[in-house]
Amino acid sequence: MNQVKTIATIRLVGGHPALDFVNTVDAWRDRWGPDLLVSYGDLITWARRGDLIDSALSDRLRQRADSEPAEADAALLRARSLRTTLRNLFLAETMGETGSEEDAARLDGVLQSANHQRELRLAAGIFEWGWRDDGTLDAILHRIAFAAADLLTGRSGRRGVRECHGINCGWLFLDTSRGGRRQWCSEEACGTHMRVRRFRERGGPGA
Repeated sequence: MNQVKTIATIRLVGGHPALDFVNTVDAWRDRWGPDLLVSYGDLITWARRGDLIDSALSDRLRQRADSEPAEADAALLRARSLRTTLRNLFLAETMGETGSEEDAARLDGVLQSANHQRELRLAAGIFEWGWRDDGTLDAILHRIAFAAADLLTGRSGRRGVRECHGINCGWLFLDTSRGGRRQWCSEEACGTHMRVRRFRERGGPGA
């Protein structure tokens, strides 16, 4: 019996937080869904798994979401909207394109609203970017947006983003394979399923 996927159990195979965030929809190809970001709590769980937030911020966000459920629901909707925007932008890359100006503007809008939360810090003699913590429920959204922007602007110096063509998949991943010809988000999952399907279509046992 297949295990029901949840945000706590899905595989993180994208190779980058922005891609893993897009992959919080179980399937983008052949069918859509289910959406694994059911609640704001799911968004916190995912961000904690991906090391975008620490345990202290996780606790503060859960407390605020519990006390302000309507605001938490609105923040979740904004995160889902950003996810669709990022999907469009990175899917365009898989086809050798740059994406639409509209999607770029949507991402930039999130970046502009998040920019006041960023701060330059000097720690142990090293400058680094950090985040101010004002308890905003968009804290995770802001971190995802900047992570995605870093991935997009670094396109010329990294491996390409690919889309898995497995049945009921469509997840995105960074192709870090030696030959740059990786086809599946996971060899153990979609890769195996596709090989079994092709074997049966050729008339193998159990066809």
